[in-house]
This record gives sequence, C-alpha cells and structure tokens, in this order.
Amino acid sequence: MRIAILMTNTDESEFARQHPEDGEKWRALLGTKRPDWEFTVFSVKDGEFPTHREDFDGWIVTGSPASVHDDAPWITQLLALITRIEASKKPLFGACFGHQAIALALGGEVEKNPDGWVFGSVEVEACARPPWMEARRFWQYGAHSEQVTKLPHDAEIVLLHDGCPVGGLIIGDHVFTTQNHPEMTHDFIAALIEELAASKPVEVIEKARASLPLSADNGLFSDCIIQFFEHDRAS
Repeated sequence: MRIAILMTNTDESEFARQHPEDGEKWRALLGTKRPDWEFTVFSVKDGEFPTHREDFDGWIVTGSPASVHDDAPWITQLLALITRIEASKKPLFGACFGHQAIALALGGEVEKNPDGWVFGSVEVEACARPPWMEARRFWQYGAHSEQVTKLPHDAEIVLLHDGCPVGGLIIGDHVFTTQNHPEMTHDFIAALIEELAASKPVEVIEKARASLPLSADNGLFSDCIIQFFEHDRAS
C-alpha cells in the first residue's frame, strides 16, 4: 500500500522543532502495524504537491493550526486536489484540519465552535458503523476551535462527541474523517497543553489537563484507519 501524507501543519515554533513532524507521527501510528506500507510526505503547506496522483493507493490529510478559511494559496490548491482525489474514489482520510478541508472542498461548511475550544481527551461515539469501524465508543485527543457545521453532499456522520456533532464523516466507502488527532501520543498532547497554556482560556487548559488520565485509544482507531484503507472496494 502506497500512502501519500499531505502535511498541513504550519507550526514552525521551537516546540514543533522539538517533536516529530506530522509525517513521522502518521508513519509511527500506521507503519508499526503495516511495516510493508510506503509513506510519502508532501509538505503542502510549503507548496509541495504530488505531480502523479496515480502513484498512490490512498491519501491522508493531516491536522494544522491553520484554518481552512485562511487566505493562503496552498489551501486553495489543497482543496482542489481533494476534489480530484475524491472523484478518483481512492481512499481519502483526514484528521482535524484534514477533516475540515475535505468537508469544505466537497461542499460542506466549517465554522467556529459555538462553545469554544475542544482540547484534551474526549469520549467519541460511533453513531454509524462502516465496515472498517468496530468500536462503538472510544477516546481521542482533540485540539480544535472550528468544526464542520454542514455536511458535504452524500456524506454521513459517523462520529460525534460533546461540543462537536460532526466528529467524523464518511462518503461512500472512499472518504473517512475524524475531527480529532489519532496521531498524537499522550506525551505530545500533554506537552502541547502546557505549550498553549499561556494563550488559551484558563478553563480550557484546566479541562484539558484533567482529561489526560483518560488517555486515548489510538491503537484501536489506527486499526479502523488501516481497515479503511484495506477495505475491498470491489465488493
């Protein structure tokens, strides 16, 4: 399986330099269980885009502190690429910013969270059961202040949690997303909470810190992602 990772993380701070970049996080999450998979990272936030889409069996759009509404040429180019990938029916997965970018590119809407930041470990309900997702409830790490508020055409909500009624969606059997961050480890989210403590409301940080003992079911959700990519779309 050849997977293209479209890396959108615009954080160039010292904190970011001290931690693995997002491509490595996704390799660690999925490659441990599928060591024969090939991952190619494209730093789309720097204007680096694939020139041969046919080289890849599947696609991942990563998270980012950027907004899908930012006036940046690379975002416009990414949204156009997403529409072409979706039209090809190759499996396309998105997380956080990637979830929102996929929804926006395909006709949905993204707006500010009415209740403000979702940060830390959140309990997620699977409200629909595509064949690659067995879990009914699990925990994920969230870090977002925007969310999908209108679904793209033919999309179905599959995940939801408090403060986020569109916590994940599917389109057919070739698009799958989550608003949260299955690639973030416990150590990373704990460090991120402290990094952002001075710039976020006190109550947001306190709630995020209090959620950390709940952890996240990244191993369980990585199985869902793998099964999504391996799903037999000919059946």
